[in-house]
Amino acid sequence: MSADESKGPGLVPNLVVLQSRRQPLDAIFAPRTIAVVGATEQAESVGKTMLENLLGNPFGRTIFPVNPHRAEVLGVKAYARLADVPEPIDLAIVATPAAVVPEVIGDCASAGVRGAIVVSAGFKEVGAEGAELERRVLEQARRGRVRLIGPNCLGVMRPFNGLNATFARRMALPGGVGFLSQSGALCDAILDWSLRENVGFSAFVSVGSMIDVGWGDLIDYLGDDPHTQCIVIYMESIGDARAFLSAAREVALTKPIIVLKAGRSEEAARAAASHTGAVTGNNDVLDAAFRRCGVLRVDTLAEMFAVAEILSKQPRPRGPRLAIVTNAGGPGVLATDALLKAGGELAHFSNETMATLDACLPPPWSRGNPIDVLGDASAERYTQAVEAAVQDRATDGLLVILTPQALSEPTRTAESLKAFARVEGKPVLASWMGGADVAAGVEILNRAGIPTFVYPDTAARVFHAMWRSTYNLRALYETPTSTDDSHDTALARAAAEAVGAAVRGEGRTILTELESKRLLDAYAIPTVETRFAHDEAEAVEVANALGYPVALKLASETITHKSAGGGVRLDLPDADAVRHAFAEIATAVRERAGAGLGAFQGVTVQPMIRRNGFELIVGSSLDPQFGPVLLFGSGGRHVEVLHDWSLALPPLNTTLARRMMEPTRAYAALKASQGRDLIDSAQLEQLLVRFSRLVVEQPWIKEIDINPLLASREGFLALDARVIAHGPEVREGQWPRLAIRPYPTQYAVPWTAPDGTALLIRPIRPEDEPSFIQFHERLSEQSVSFRYFHAMKLGRRVAHDRLTRICFNDYDREMALVADYQDPATGAREILGVSRLMKQHGRNEAEFALLVVDRFQGRGLGTELLRRLVQVGRDEGLDQINADILPQNRPMLLLCKRLGFSLVQKPGDDVVRAILDLRGSVKAPARP
Repeated sequence: MSADESKGPGLVPNLVVLQSRRQPLDAIFAPRTIAVVGATEQAESVGKTMLENLLGNPFGRTIFPVNPHRAEVLGVKAYARLADVPEPIDLAIVATPAAVVPEVIGDCASAGVRGAIVVSAGFKEVGAEGAELERRVLEQARRGRVRLIGPNCLGVMRPFNGLNATFARRMALPGGVGFLSQSGALCDAILDWSLRENVGFSAFVSVGSMIDVGWGDLIDYLGDDPHTQCIVIYMESIGDARAFLSAAREVALTKPIIVLKAGRSEEAARAAASHTGAVTGNNDVLDAAFRRCGVLRVDTLAEMFAVAEILSKQPRPRGPRLAIVTNAGGPGVLATDALLKAGGELAHFSNETMATLDACLPPPWSRGNPIDVLGDASAERYTQAVEAAVQDRATDGLLVILTPQALSEPTRTAESLKAFARVEGKPVLASWMGGADVAAGVEILNRAGIPTFVYPDTAARVFHAMWRSTYNLRALYETPTSTDDSHDTALARAAAEAVGAAVRGEGRTILTELESKRLLDAYAIPTVETRFAHDEAEAVEVANALGYPVALKLASETITHKSAGGGVRLDLPDADAVRHAFAEIATAVRERAGAGLGAFQGVTVQPMIRRNGFELIVGSSLDPQFGPVLLFGSGGRHVEVLHDWSLALPPLNTTLARRMMEPTRAYAALKASQGRDLIDSAQLEQLLVRFSRLVVEQPWIKEIDINPLLASREGFLALDARVIAHGPEVREGQWPRLAIRPYPTQYAVPWTAPDGTALLIRPIRPEDEPSFIQFHERLSEQSVSFRYFHAMKLGRRVAHDRLTRICFNDYDREMALVADYQDPATGAREILGVSRLMKQHGRNEAEFALLVVDRFQGRGLGTELLRRLVQVGRDEGLDQINADILPQNRPMLLLCKRLGFSLVQKPGDDVVRAILDLRGSVKAPARP
């Protein structure tokens, strides 16, 4: 059967995207006809400047001024209304007063205009009245499917096709950087800087208020754009977080995305109910979000463009180890300090490299890294040292520093370095320090593609930023270990939901300790045995049964921090101590200001745990932009003081769990003690994955933390847990949305073949990569040819880089269903088939693909997989599903026809297009 289980036009020749079909944003970036609504000859006006810019760079486009009061503008015939323009309009530029913009966009919708840029100001930035105008503008745009940039923006430049749809006075140079900015004023400054520094752009976009076209749309468009080599963003707000993360994750693997996000110094938002809420802030969450999608965050404008330049010229480093070659000790030390402070590493050379350096350098050389070639170093000495350093396997990148001294040769040395402009997997940077003496050398290096820096410490920091980008991207596509699913996940989910339903049914938001631990037990997170006692006598009875010493804690439905105000008593050695502690807790709570009904219901009793180990915290709280955010770090009573934590967005797999823990001192301590105390970090990864699933599957939870989570050689144990539920004002179904769509369990359903073979058809998982190697090994040449339209060797089909892209699905963009078979005799699992929907950028359509292993073809599996894929398309609200199929692949053509697809083959085409129109289908409710 014809099929695919991959993505990307380069790998999917039987699912070719028709290049003749224009993307919706082409109306903005590549318009053939443009109307300027508000065009005028008034001096220094936006309408005049916009029209002048367009007329000055027509590039074959037709420009139509629209002004009801003039017969012509700047010598060009004008029209009173858009409806009067005699040709269909691709792009409308709106430069009218804000009050009339809704009417103008309504005219665009009626006239079939597909794109609009609203440069007008006076919207939500001026208050409620302006926000209402924005709502009406968006309403009109959606009525006519008009894609809109703005309002309150500078506009759009596309240097390669001469489009200057801005009111900036000069045109940007063509180049490989796609620049997106929320600040129009910053756009002006960057444009001036770029013209001085000869920096070119593939697109230059001022996004304004982003009421329609947002970051995700623009990243997708530039990701497909052949002129764009990297994307640079100045961001003030995230907008649609899920759309941004989804687009960035897909594009960042092939095109670097660098973000300068304003607001690091803002006061972080604080939540009062849990430790997790108290220690997380908006800035930390943004860092976690950017790591999750492979985006590189920088701190300054200079660093933003420096990183962009390097990533467009040099390869990403494979590791953090930098080799430094310098003719002066001081600059080498400066670079070293900057590198280590940023978190990078110096390369440690092998004995062979040290012998080579000894042979080519004078005896006084530094005999280490940085390699000090001394102040009288010739170009030849530099070349020999650089060659030795770059060939060492321990080197991941190279920084060459030159300071002009009496015997130095900056120009000749630069010429000699041209041979190292492209070293596979190892970026080469240079710092030629000085002014006129080194200017010629700097020019030589830049032309050769070796980025240069005035200061070596800047270069070292930029190298480490490049490595951070690589490291974050690896996490996205590193095959995780399989998650422990030994417990019944359906039962776990049901048990946890029952706890939430009971609490919310009573109108409460705070779970008792017993309820909180019941919640953790449902997801196989070990908890210390805990029992409830209403009064002193019952507390003594429970303590006697558990064994001394014990701990007593306040049981309350209204007080979340039990330790504050005397709600906890530890190390109680006997019954008298228990009676005394019970009375103290009861008295303290009753005297506590504001303690009301439900504040004291009794106590919980649990044994004191005598283990040598580490106190950790694991938690989740809500971010207003990204929804639930996970936390891991050092726990205990001083969690806020220790300030040792890391954040991540759910859902997690084992790789992401490990990456979440790695920045913390707590994890370093765990790893250091692993061999001695046998603390199992892999077990902790699994625990975090289960905790992540709890947060994902129980959206009624507003905040939760386990503090402390005791880690010891005996395992992991939750000693205390605190859970806050959403209040009654948040109704079921209105829970905050996850920033990353979780595993779509609703599409996992058993199926039995006509011959009785039982399968589970479910969405694909990253852990499926090893199974796909076996899957490809069992395909015939004919199946491979139908799939690729030509033969493809097994080694290429099962390459790790390719299979990770196949198995790591962004379920918002792609949905692959696999037929999972488990041999009842051996328990071995096997994938027998796969079907996939791949959404097309900018259109509410998807291409489908289908492949069944040869030995299971003709047994109904292909029909079932495609039938379910069609239902997924309906559930996801798609308008159309399509695919290109070889004419000789008759089984696939017959299957499509049987399921209602139209089959179309245009004269001269060597493929048949199968199309299924889903418009009118019932759409599913909003996704979680």
